[in-house]
Amino acid sequence: MADENGVSGIGRRLAVLGAGVMGSGIAALAVGHGIAVSLIDPDRHRLAEAPDAVDRQVRTARLMGALPDGARPGALVTGASPRELMTAGDGALVAVIEAVTEDADAKAEVLAEVSSLVTPGTPIVSNTSAIPIDELARAVARPGELVGTHFMNPPCLIRTVEIIRGTHTGEATLDALRALLVDLRRESVVVRDAPGFVTSRLLHPMLNDAVRVVAAGTASAESVDRLMQGCLGHPTGPLRTADLIGLDNLVDSLWVLHRRTGDEGCRPCDLLLDMVGAGHLGRKSGRGFYEYEGEQV
Repeated sequence: MADENGVSGIGRRLAVLGAGVMGSGIAALAVGHGIAVSLIDPDRHRLAEAPDAVDRQVRTARLMGALPDGARPGALVTGASPRELMTAGDGALVAVIEAVTEDADAKAEVLAEVSSLVTPGTPIVSNTSAIPIDELARAVARPGELVGTHFMNPPCLIRTVEIIRGTHTGEATLDALRALLVDLRRESVVVRDAPGFVTSRLLHPMLNDAVRVVAAGTASAESVDRLMQGCLGHPTGPLRTADLIGLDNLVDSLWVLHRRTGDEGCRPCDLLLDMVGAGHLGRKSGRGFYEYEGEQV
């Protein structure tokens, strides 16, 4: 049962696999709504930084009025291995959310291990921007328990979540995920499985085209964003959006789309590849199409 703030986190625990930008963001969303989180990542350095990153996002969300009034934060525990899922934290494990890098092989490896560890009936959620859920379902022991999500960054501030129902996704799994998102005060929209689903299939080629415009010298990044904001109502502009996504994540997603659809518009443009090669990944690295000196993410 949810309390008066719409939060039903007491005695419940969410496991999040991957302590990068999206994993820590999803963890912050759950913690901020009173649900305990076990955050798993084999990268010890990233794992060590995760509690501060989660706390910072929770505090920011609270200042912006994006969390329920009076909600007691859920506990956060960290661990380096999915095997720690069974002991890393108090409360019943209600779902596992995989949020590792946008690489089908990496996701499949993690999902295979997790599906061998969790109790049958536990929803396994892959947070992905483009990889079809039916591809990933081949890796799990019980495909009916796998479902996809595409949380937008930052999860604490963007209220709508794309849910991807694979061919094998069971009704109970879908219902459990919807209920969890209600507890997190998110609006969910369910779509069918396909490369990029809806949001990335539309957005990411557009971002790629915006980078092409800059590469051609037609306009600066600032001018492209101002025109898209002022004329077409884009809230942040495509290039600031690309920086927020992470230019490396955008490239990975575009390659997924290109290889699975054959759409040449999804082939990452040279400027985008050059920036990633130089380590200019956007906001998380301090530099992308804009400078973010001194900002913490």
